[in-house]
Amino acid sequence: MPKAKTQPARYTITAALPYTNGPIHIGHLAGVYVPADIYSRYLRLTGKDVLFVCGSDEHGVAIPMKAKKEGVSPQVVIDKYHNIIKDSFESFGISFDNYSRTSAKIHHQTASDFFLKLYEQGDFLEETTAQLYDSEANQFLADRFVVGTCPKCGHEEAYGDQCENCGSSLNATDLINPKSTISGAIPVLKETKHWFLPLDRYDEFLKEWILVNHKNDWKPNVYGQCKSWLDDGLKPRAVTRDLDWGIPVPVKGGEGKVLYVWFDAPIGYISSSKEWAARTGNDWEKYWKSKDTKLVHFIGKDNIVFHCIVFPSMLNAHKDFILPENVPANEFLNLEGNKLSTSKNWAVWLHEYLVDFPNMQDVLRYTLTANAPETKDNDFTWKDFQSRNNNELVAIFGNFINRVVVLTNKYFEGIVPLPEKFSADDSEALEEMKSFPEKLIESLERYRFREASQELMNLARLGNKYLAEEEPWKIIKQDKERVQTIMFVALQIAASLAILSEPFLPFTSAKLKAILGLGKNSSTPNSSGDNSRWEAISNGDLLLNSGLQIEKGELLFRKIEDLEIERQIEKLEATKKANEAINKEVMPQKDIIQFEDFSQIDMRVGTILEAEKMPKTKKLMVLKVDTGLDKRTIVSGIAESFNADELIGKKVTVLVNLAPRMLRGVESQGMILMTENTVGKLVFINPEGEGIENGETIN
Repeated sequence: MPKAKTQPARYTITAALPYTNGPIHIGHLAGVYVPADIYSRYLRLTGKDVLFVCGSDEHGVAIPMKAKKEGVSPQVVIDKYHNIIKDSFESFGISFDNYSRTSAKIHHQTASDFFLKLYEQGDFLEETTAQLYDSEANQFLADRFVVGTCPKCGHEEAYGDQCENCGSSLNATDLINPKSTISGAIPVLKETKHWFLPLDRYDEFLKEWILVNHKNDWKPNVYGQCKSWLDDGLKPRAVTRDLDWGIPVPVKGGEGKVLYVWFDAPIGYISSSKEWAARTGNDWEKYWKSKDTKLVHFIGKDNIVFHCIVFPSMLNAHKDFILPENVPANEFLNLEGNKLSTSKNWAVWLHEYLVDFPNMQDVLRYTLTANAPETKDNDFTWKDFQSRNNNELVAIFGNFINRVVVLTNKYFEGIVPLPEKFSADDSEALEEMKSFPEKLIESLERYRFREASQELMNLARLGNKYLAEEEPWKIIKQDKERVQTIMFVALQIAASLAILSEPFLPFTSAKLKAILGLGKNSSTPNSSGDNSRWEAISNGDLLLNSGLQIEKGELLFRKIEDLEIERQIEKLEATKKANEAINKEVMPQKDIIQFEDFSQIDMRVGTILEAEKMPKTKKLMVLKVDTGLDKRTIVSGIAESFNADELIGKKVTVLVNLAPRMLRGVESQGMILMTENTVGKLVFINPEGEGIENGETIN
């Protein structure tokens, strides 16, 4: 294990507070919650004292924006999504010691007290500045109520706090051509009073703490972004906003203002810890104030500045709290080549996944870990998800365990056999097995979760290779004593997999421990397991005693069929088309015409009598239409939207005095009026009403 300066007495692990303006999606899981959970579980398994906290972020502009869109109060929004998020995390096996919410009384009090201490110490600047104001909505515009052009990259849809294209942190007044998202009006500047945290005052402290002390142990993407900020020079940042949703500013003159969400949200880690302590009777302060505690923040890259610059400056000013030892931020996860988006519904939502793939939490955990965006943005595809499951979890991990369990039950009635003399191959396999805890520790201590997941799979590969080379099924009749030893060794490897897989595959680990009879308290996915067993593998201690009865077992993983993947891809395609329809620009009005021009158009009611797809074409359909004037042929480009059979007998609107035109050798004698629906499918503009006969004119 890489040696820390001093071994921590305890660990405080935080995971970024999710906004309650939507459910949890796979980007959140891959970037923050799965790696944080793996790390916390690993620490518990190795006997460490761990506090793992999180909670719903229920303040900030995103909440009232969502409420306005849905026509409900902000409270309705936060209650809805807090419950969805909390339930999803629990069902997915994220092992928080406490999951709180920033609307809780304990959080309001903690954040207010924090602000007051800095205020009373004189750590804030109180300034009256010109801020963007929407005269039509009669309110100041907080960050996310403003969009405009980013002054750094030119992106035309940057928000007032951040450009999601280049990642730059902004102030609303930095935007070029700003526009209110409430009314669409161009905002004006109006004076208002706010309190600012003078980040430039902490410049020297931050440079020493980050650029010197953490140059070699922070991830390059985190260190690099911090260095860029510090090199550019820090400026005071407002910690209050003109809003009616949030924690009221607790000082005179703060009426009608609230604490900036990025001031109060990180304090949510502390208030969640307090809530845990009150519930369990523990002392929260040693997890936040003792210098022998290691604090680690798990976040996405868009939160680096707040967790590495702003929050540490707040902690440094407060003086009572420890600083984070590491902030292992991940990059972004894309979905099928496109950026994940809550507002555009371009996501794989956790609560929907749990319904579509019941009891398959570990498959998603493994896929997101094996493809984690640790050093660069990565892409999640449903085909890769299927491949990871079928070719790795089923074919490697599951296959090895199934063979071991089946053969033990078949040859020895499910009883762990007594080994005879160990061969060189047996000893080599057991010796290699002993090395895996150390391999995992080396990866996990450097926050390389992808690497660790593949080492775990290599342990399953070791088991498969050992069985394939020893071939117990071939020698059972000639040398049962040799098979006893082979199966004993294979069962030890299976037991080590059951133990070491818990941080990555907690539900699978629980099943496997139950099959093998490992530990009485390890059958739930959130248990910490038996701490001695991790060390037992490294020490070469016996994991399964001879004579132990194992269960007949079950398949740990099932194959995912193509049809299941096609359904998920179809769901995304429907979302893509819906987004295109929403963002589709309406064709501008054509040039003005006179009534005399319109009167020359002759539109009649008709009925389709015959329909046949034109050979060797994708779009063309040959129709026989009764126009009331005659029965004529019309060639129409509708074959991709309709089958021929469903067209016969349909009433249609026909432009009958259009000049005939040859299409693929067929003369088309008119045009049928159509439009497109929201998903791009053609729709007939049909005459409605009873008793409308063919040939009736449409005026």
